[in-house]
Amino acid sequence: MKIGVQMFTVRKQCENLNDFSETLSKIADMGYTTVQVSGTCDYEADWLASELKRTGLKCVLTHIKPDRLLNETQKVSDEHKIFGCKNIGLGIIPEHFINEENYARFVEDFTPVAKAFKANGQKFFYHNHALEFERSANGKIYMDRFLDDFSPDLLGITFDTYWAQFGGADPAEYLKKLKGRIECIHLKDLTIVQKEQRMAPVGQGNINFPRVLDVAEDCDVEYLLVEQDKCYDEDPFDCLKKSYDYLRSLGLS
Repeated sequence: MKIGVQMFTVRKQCENLNDFSETLSKIADMGYTTVQVSGTCDYEADWLASELKRTGLKCVLTHIKPDRLLNETQKVSDEHKIFGCKNIGLGIIPEHFINEENYARFVEDFTPVAKAFKANGQKFFYHNHALEFERSANGKIYMDRFLDDFSPDLLGITFDTYWAQFGGADPAEYLKKLKGRIECIHLKDLTIVQKEQRMAPVGQGNINFPRVLDVAEDCDVEYLLVEQDKCYDEDPFDCLKKSYDYLRSLGLS
C-alpha cells in the first residue's frame, strides 16, 4: 500500500497554479508518492500531467464537481486519460444532506455516469461522510444502500476513516464490507479537545489505525491518502509530515 495526500488538506495552498505547483513539490519532497487532486484551483489536464511528471507524483483519484460529472462526462473522462488517472470521484452527494428523495435522485442521475466511465476503462468512486451512516426509511443505513444499488464494477467507495467513526461505525469492521470496491481510502484521525470532536494527524487521535491498515491490506487497498480537512492552528504541511512519519513508522511507504 502506497502513502499519498488528499490535496483538499492543502487547498488554500493551491489557489493559483504557481502555488499549486509549489505544493506538489513540497508533497513530493516530503516523501509522498501519490496524490488525490481535489479542492484546488482550476487547471488544464496537460498542465497537471506535466507537473506530475516533474515531481514524480502519481494522481490516483480526483474529486470532480457534480455538475461536471453530469453534464461533461466524456470531457472529464478524456481529461483524466491525459494525466493518467483512472479513478474519478465525487466528494459528497450533491445536496450535502441525505433523504429518500435525493438518494433516489443520486442513483438515477449517477448510474449513467458510472456506466460511461466503466465503458472508458475508468471507475466512478463515491466518498463517504458521516451522513451516509444515517438510518433510512427501510431501516438500512444509506451507506449499505449504496452497496445494494450499485454493483462493484460501477461504484467504488473512497472510505473515510474519520467520518465513518464520526457516524458511529467501526472503521475497520465497515471496511471489510467494501472489499472489491476500494482502491483508495482516506486516513484521517479523530480526537477530542474540550468536548469537541476534531480532526488530527494520523496516529495522534483515537482511531485504531494498525487494525484499520491490517483490514485495508486484506481488502486489497492500494493507496492510503492522508487527509485533514481542518488543521486548526497548525500548518497543514506540518500535519502531513506528522501523518507521513507515523505511517512510515508502521513500515509503509
